[in-house]
Amino acid sequence: MNILPKFETDLTNTENQKPKTVLVTGGAGFIGSNLVEALLNNNSVAKVRVLDNLSTGFRKNIEEYLSHSGFEFIEGDIRDMDSCMKACEGVDLISHQAALGSVPRSIKDPLTTNAVNIDGTLNILYAAVRNNIRRVVFASSSSVYGDSPGLPKVEDKTGRPLSPYAVTKLVNEIYADVFYRTYGLEYIGLRYFNVFGPKQDPEGPYAAVIPLFFKAALEEKSPVINGDGTHSRDFTYVDNAVEANLLALFTENADAINQIYNVACGEQTSLNQLWETIQDITKTRTSAVYGPPRTGDIPHSLADIGKISERLNYSGRVKLKEGLIMSLPFYQDTIIENLY
Repeated sequence: MNILPKFETDLTNTENQKPKTVLVTGGAGFIGSNLVEALLNNNSVAKVRVLDNLSTGFRKNIEEYLSHSGFEFIEGDIRDMDSCMKACEGVDLISHQAALGSVPRSIKDPLTTNAVNIDGTLNILYAAVRNNIRRVVFASSSSVYGDSPGLPKVEDKTGRPLSPYAVTKLVNEIYADVFYRTYGLEYIGLRYFNVFGPKQDPEGPYAAVIPLFFKAALEEKSPVINGDGTHSRDFTYVDNAVEANLLALFTENADAINQIYNVACGEQTSLNQLWETIQDITKTRTSAVYGPPRTGDIPHSLADIGKISERLNYSGRVKLKEGLIMSLPFYQDTIIENLY
């Protein structure tokens, strides 16, 4: 292939004021499909295109948009350059959500995690430059903080990664910065802290803790908590992640671009506290079962959201309990439907 051209961006160009075509990779997944809905309701967007291979996403998540005149779905894999090039044609901005998540899955199968998360992201960055796309906003992860002991987590203070998944997300951040400095491609990386909410799958061996807790509560079974339950997280409702993506895609603040940001609420909750809260919301009462801590897990996670609040005007307004209450109807429908 030819050497990538330098992409020069003019923030004052009136072209930037026209409604945009936005590509969402992984748009049939949990966060991606919630973002698609918000984009389709945004006056700054003329068209939303989704690229997804449906390996961890679901067609049902985007079914209602398939007849929308401003929506297009491409079934394809980010590991395939031709699919990436096709998806990027005529696109103004990219929200790159496609990835193979889960720390345990990456430990079990580091090769596939590396291929999807690193090779796939490199393909998207390359295709973005080849198609003269202005900006890529991409999903990073709080796992990048690794063994850094300090709390709250501040963007410029990371430790050693503790899992192959964490390595891939760190490499994504490095690649994005290199593509900006080498080719002029703008980027904003979003380090998600334990995002939860509607459309997050409660099934499968790599389901996240909140869907699993909802499933256990609604089925009146005991959840398995890894460790003694004192491990803590900054749980973040999906609307907050969507807010961060919208702000990152459309910001015209020059100081806000080519940066990495924490996406969280700035609140710390232990797994024991989380289980108690979900029991209160579901009006159930079951004792948890405790198992060994998971390899690669970070014991405690709490974000400093000062940087994203200041530069992108992010609010992170939906806190944990409110988000859990808003998530309950989805899990009631999903889990009860699966019981019968």
